[in-house]
Amino acid sequence: MVWEITALVGGGVSMAGAAYLYSWVMAQTSENDAMNEFSEAIQAGAAAYLKRLFQALALLAVAITIVILATIGWQTAIAYLVGAACSGAAAYLGMYVATRANARVAWAARSGVQKAFPVGFYAGGVMGLSVVGLALIGITLLYMIFENTEVILGFSFGASSLALLAKAGGGIFTKTADIGADLVGKVEFNLDEDDPRNPAVIADNVGDNVGDVAGVGADIFDSYVASVVAVMMLGAALYTKEFVIYPLILGAGGILASLFGMMFVRTGAGGDPGKALNTGTLATTFAFAGIALVVCQLIDVPNPWGIFWPTVSGLVAGVILGFTSDYYTDIDNKAVQNTAASAKTGPAILIIEGFSYGLVSIVPSLLGIAGAMVAAWVTAEKFGVAGTYGVSIAAVGMLSITGMIVSADAYGPIVDNAKGCAEAAHQSAETIRVCDKLDAAGNTAKAITKGFAIGAAALTVLALFSAYAETVGIGAMDLRSPGVVVGLFLGAMMPPFFAALTMLSVGRNAFKMVEEIRRQFAEIPGLIEGKVKPDSNRCVDIATQGALRELIIPGILALFSPLAVGILLGTEALGGFLAGSIVTGIIFALFMANAGGLWDNAKKFIEDGAHGGKGSEAHKAAVVGDTVGDPFKDTAGPSLNTLITVMCLVASLFGPLIAKYALFNL
Repeated sequence: MVWEITALVGGGVSMAGAAYLYSWVMAQTSENDAMNEFSEAIQAGAAAYLKRLFQALALLAVAITIVILATIGWQTAIAYLVGAACSGAAAYLGMYVATRANARVAWAARSGVQKAFPVGFYAGGVMGLSVVGLALIGITLLYMIFENTEVILGFSFGASSLALLAKAGGGIFTKTADIGADLVGKVEFNLDEDDPRNPAVIADNVGDNVGDVAGVGADIFDSYVASVVAVMMLGAALYTKEFVIYPLILGAGGILASLFGMMFVRTGAGGDPGKALNTGTLATTFAFAGIALVVCQLIDVPNPWGIFWPTVSGLVAGVILGFTSDYYTDIDNKAVQNTAASAKTGPAILIIEGFSYGLVSIVPSLLGIAGAMVAAWVTAEKFGVAGTYGVSIAAVGMLSITGMIVSADAYGPIVDNAKGCAEAAHQSAETIRVCDKLDAAGNTAKAITKGFAIGAAALTVLALFSAYAETVGIGAMDLRSPGVVVGLFLGAMMPPFFAALTMLSVGRNAFKMVEEIRRQFAEIPGLIEGKVKPDSNRCVDIATQGALRELIIPGILALFSPLAVGILLGTEALGGFLAGSIVTGIIFALFMANAGGLWDNAKKFIEDGAHGGKGSEAHKAAVVGDTVGDPFKDTAGPSLNTLITVMCLVASLFGPLIAKYALFNL
């Protein structure tokens, strides 16, 4: 009981830290009416979208709860509802503070980077600490009440089902607005990024919050919970209670490490926000390694080194993934600059260049993931711990610094919105330059987080795969079996198919947005001259309706395809299905996230003055590249890790029923 209380205290400390940062951010002021008006429009749009999204998700949650009640039991149903509620709460809290911090960052930017940077980062910290705090409290309380890890699997499923739709829906929303704003505003009318004359600017800024704050918050919450629950299930199946509660204690240690690392996130008057974020991440990493060492020595397990070294393996893999994403997406590195240079020849070569770098970026990332798996397996087995448990712990080790990672990620859309507030208020060129500097670091931070989340998902789904195998009694799968082979092909098909569906959704909605923006410029007298305001609400409504409508088919696909494969073809075929989806899901997710981030920063590099700067032919080509990359990095790519997690959870949760009622066992 002592360790469970320790985990609860850790979660409470995290929520207290979030509350303190919230109060500090809200104490900052914005004394410009135009900034505040722009910010309030973003707040209203984001709140309207989330209200409609949560209404739709509530109906889905009720339907799934009824199914779980009828097929599994009331305890799992309660856990499912609590998981969905906690995930939604984390997303909402992060978005609430983010939409209120943007004007405060913009106002502080008048005094330089040193003043503005902490406002953006601490606002992001509310999200980071809320995610881990709510997750840890929720899991620990359910375990203390029910003392059954299979029940807690329902908590993870609740978090995952909401995360999938929140992330995909937010991604469709934000890219609908972003693409429309860029293609018409930048290319056709040569307007700046956040020019208030552009009818889609408010919707674009709203999208930053619903996609990169609320959506990513739910996504990371899902990965964090899934990794912890997978380890708890394997611990219960293989070992004693100490192995079950170990990931909970690591979570509490990760919160302390994140709070420690946040103290190192500082920048001077002419400082580099990106380096400040990296310094905080490294400080968090080293602090957590030390805390994990102490925890392993204190917890009552036969071979503490058998759980410590796998934990460190996951932590190291997370650092490798983070810095790989940084290398291929940072505006100061060759990949971005070379891609920007290719824009001088037009959009075709630029797209080829970014596409190629995105593919190359897969290599070090996958080597890092594979290395972590091998190291975790070997070191666990060496000290008498099951290799599957070691690999599962590696995922928890990677995700234990989530508080710091999500804080840096949420910082990105906040400072992006701040630039919009500054431009809407016609602030000085120096203030805009400060906002651009903050925003460039934010883009890289978002790319790092996406790589981090994808890598964690790779390790987590392997643990969930092991949990599924334990649940249905699969010892080994024969690759000569037709059921396994068919399952592999069907599973491998799912991530690219899901990605295609979400990107087609963006394309359809973006077309409607482009038509609406052109209509407003043509039919509203004085709009292009800045004499009247655009109808921003209409653009927000188009993005909202489109996003919610387009979620239906991808959601059905994710939730029901594992059930269909399992019932029709059997448990081994479903095992092959999961394996195939894991491989292609991770590859596509890494490629799309890094390529999209690279194209985005190549555009920003040109906008900073390279190769002719804004309005040049190179800039127009870079806008096209960024438009291609937008649904890559913000819609399809980040949704894939959630997709494979959801499918593994569905298989694990309903595994006994699938084994009982399968029509064929090929």
